[in-house]
Amino acid sequence: MILTVTAKDKASGKAQHITISGSSNLSKDEIEKMRKEAEMHAQDDRKRRELIDVRNQADQLIHVVDKTLKDAGDPSTGSGQAKIEAGVKKSVEEKLAELRKVKDGSDAEVIKRAIETLSQEIQKVGSAMYAAQAEQAKQGEQKQAEKDGDGKNKAEDAQFEEKK
Repeated sequence: MILTVTAKDKASGKAQHITISGSSNLSKDEIEKMRKEAEMHAQDDRKRRELIDVRNQADQLIHVVDKTLKDAGDPSTGSGQAKIEAGVKKSVEEKLAELRKVKDGSDAEVIKRAIETLSQEIQKVGSAMYAAQAEQAKQGEQKQAEKDGDGKNKAEDAQFEEKK
């Protein structure tokens, strides 16, 4: 017997149950043989799982980097939209191409190193984007201060009295 479940309806008092049992035509020797084979292949299975996990990490990082580069804009166009320098973007694109090249390989360590180098490069992009955003905010505050400084938009304290 593998599992027994019983349920009782409190209102009506009726009870129901289900029993799940295993019916195997395998002998104990066959079961033991399968268990030993599973133990022998456990190390291979762990390595295969690690490789799959590393490949999944690589795919996720590639997606994030593609999105980040798209959000960062293109510095080669010379437009005000670009939030990172061309050299930083080129470096990230090189590391991205390297990761794409090795991610379908069978060496998890090579993939891990490529993930690590790309992660370090994409952090530079994130820092540059936040620095650009902070600079824009600072310039916006300065323009607002200059606008408020001319006296036209300056708030003044005043006293008032309510009449009834």
